[in-house]
Amino acid sequence: MVFLSKTFPLNLIPLYYHRPNIVKNTKTAKQKFPVLLNESGSLTIQSKFFCPMRLIQLFHKQGQRRLALVQGDDLVLILNYTTAYDLACAAIDQQKNPMDCVGQNLSDEKLPYEGIYDGRSEWKILPAFDHPINPRYCMLSGTGLTHKASAENRQKMHELQEKGSLTDSMIMYQWGLEGGKPANGRSGVQPEWFYKGNGSQLRGHLDPLVIPSYGLDGGEEPEIAGIYVNDEYGNPHRIGFATANEFSDHAMEKKNYLWLAPSKIRNCSLGPELSLSQHFKSLSGKVSIARKGKTLWEKTIHTGEDHITHSLENLEYHHFKYDNHRLPWDVHIHFFGADAFSYGAGIELEHGDLMSIQWEGMGWALVNPLHSTALVH
Repeated sequence: MVFLSKTFPLNLIPLYYHRPNIVKNTKTAKQKFPVLLNESGSLTIQSKFFCPMRLIQLFHKQGQRRLALVQGDDLVLILNYTTAYDLACAAIDQQKNPMDCVGQNLSDEKLPYEGIYDGRSEWKILPAFDHPINPRYCMLSGTGLTHKASAENRQKMHELQEKGSLTDSMIMYQWGLEGGKPANGRSGVQPEWFYKGNGSQLRGHLDPLVIPSYGLDGGEEPEIAGIYVNDEYGNPHRIGFATANEFSDHAMEKKNYLWLAPSKIRNCSLGPELSLSQHFKSLSGKVSIARKGKTLWEKTIHTGEDHITHSLENLEYHHFKYDNHRLPWDVHIHFFGADAFSYGAGIELEHGDLMSIQWEGMGWALVNPLHSTALVH
């Protein structure tokens, strides 16, 4: 977990209206956090440890939620914390390493991962992180044009009739190349930013991603998402990262780039695992589409700071600089962009297609079927 400090004003009035029932640590106070302010007004990130631990959220058909630690082919159930949000809030409140919170609360009870992963169990995999009380307190958002392939796909979608002209999308990508990784202690150029919805749009492993009746299409976007929780003063804390499918309507976006905003308000998936690692330097993975049991398309993908136009610090600063993004105990799930997607390769997904995304070091693959409703335009 990483505490994100900043120079913008703190929310000084603690709000508990949607906070879980955890014991308040009276030692937690604004002045107890590290002083990481600088004259430029930029976000400063402090990382105290590297933690490769991965967690998974489960739901039993009888209505019970549990949190578990992934250990190879087993899931070790965790005591006292039934959700990842509960554990994150406790770690923040007690100023503890979340890995310690897990280690101190491991049970002796194990579940076989494979049967649950394949959907052959009374247990179901939930999104890797959520707000367990009210989805309205979970914001889904993202940053586009961070990867060259994504910018090139946008350029093809919206290229001007004059040959050699650059679209606004490619211009913004170049701004990122030139100013997205500022020197330490400084804020860089602002990235593209979009709103995707609230926690009601989150789906887990094996859940269908649905093209709504007003949609034109739907396609996968293989990404990594950052997971954040604000403390009682509104200070954001990075909890970790998760594999994500930032499912979007590319056909709608292609008609007019000003329709990017509504094309993003779709369901999306996260998981199956939450990595408590703070590593976002370089990650490699694979995305694939299967149709009727056969691989239709697949591609190796890359992400992380070595492969994108902005530093993680700069992306986080420009998201949390807004005071309405720093409400106490809110959850933020922020998508960091896609390196490749099947729509850019000319593939139109069909009802029943399986979208699969896996990143090295991030656990088992995230798989979701595509469901399409009757299209009405």
